[in-house]
Amino acid sequence: MKVYLDSIGCRLNQSEIETMARQLLAAGHEIVADADSADTVILNTCAVTREATRDTRNKTRRFHRANPNAAIILTGCHATLAPDNLIALDGVKAIVPNNEKQQLVQRIDPRAVLSLPVYDREPIIREFMAGGMGNTRAFIKVQDGCKNKCTFCVTTIARGDGVSRHLADIVTEIQALAQAGYQEVVLTGVHLGSYGHDFGNHAGLYDLVRLILEHTDIPRLRLSSLEPWDIAPDFFALWDNPRLLPHLHMPLQAGCDRTLRRMARRTSQAAFRELADAARTAIPDLNLTTDIICGFPGETDADFEESLAYVADIGFSRLHVFGYSARPGTAAAAMPDHIAKTVKKARVQRMLSLGRDMGKAFHQRYEGQTVNVLWEQVAGADEHGLRWQGYTDNYIRVLGHGGTDLVNRVTATRLFDAHEDGVEGVVLELAIV
Repeated sequence: MKVYLDSIGCRLNQSEIETMARQLLAAGHEIVADADSADTVILNTCAVTREATRDTRNKTRRFHRANPNAAIILTGCHATLAPDNLIALDGVKAIVPNNEKQQLVQRIDPRAVLSLPVYDREPIIREFMAGGMGNTRAFIKVQDGCKNKCTFCVTTIARGDGVSRHLADIVTEIQALAQAGYQEVVLTGVHLGSYGHDFGNHAGLYDLVRLILEHTDIPRLRLSSLEPWDIAPDFFALWDNPRLLPHLHMPLQAGCDRTLRRMARRTSQAAFRELADAARTAIPDLNLTTDIICGFPGETDADFEESLAYVADIGFSRLHVFGYSARPGTAAAAMPDHIAKTVKKARVQRMLSLGRDMGKAFHQRYEGQTVNVLWEQVAGADEHGLRWQGYTDNYIRVLGHGGTDLVNRVTATRLFDAHEDGVEGVVLELAIV
């Protein structure tokens, strides 16, 4: 069977899709590069914003138009929250909610074995990396769910309370990835900092990272989004090991204490600043990025100006900016004083402009420096040959011309010309040393 897999939203969704791909390969199926040639299409959906849910419907319709004979299976958060709406779309054969997602591959093929010994798993991982899904980094799901109940967040409704994977299973998987040739793994979860809490270990993430570094050979280890709480005081000391990469994405969501309280975020201006200062002190060349929501219910002009000034003062190197999107079933959706769309749009544009300025200033610090870059994929071609895309240790996206086969190679790279490319914000062009 030929299967096409796609994902909308977070790195956790991407991790789940990659796991399905490896399971399908192990069962003898073929992963194809587009829906046109697939017998089955699997889409891992997102519900975090209205735009994400719209993407699900649009992609599903596009898949069906391209290949009316393909069986489309929808899973993930939007599929969990709105199954009746999605099953009515043309081409959709099945809806698989999050609590059944781990058995999705066996629903397609009851003969599939979802957990293989390491010696059987390694060649499958190697084959998957060679075929690829556009990444030379492997995304590893270490936990799911969250107990925090932020008032804007629908993900906790769709995924439930936090559940951690067993540490030994994670270490074994990462060692298999390293043996197969992966250079980098990224630990993902809904609330990564809560890893191990359901086992009674409130320093669980610290222990997990320490043991991965001690018991695997993976050259590069990165953390994905890390909520700015539940972090042990000595957590940043882990970065004494250079294999733990100097990039932290800590979602702030608002730079105003009044708004943070209404969001039920377990942080404040003072607490976040203390955390950011501690991280920057401990981690040289730290790339600190964040998420910001503009136009949360009740956010006054003064609140927004305070948030804008605070974000500028912290000096993030990249912002992911969202206009508030009311999600059914969340506490914020029922709050009074929702903000007009025109006001939200204007605030988003101002925050984005600040983010671009901060991002360019951060990138310009690296002009003329030689750093290591892990090359991920071909980003195009022109009269100079292939144009490659990769990432530095501290997650600066780099574009440039090089040899004919850089995929999954780490090279010393001289950076220059920080500029916006209109795709993912600021990039640095390069000259490969």
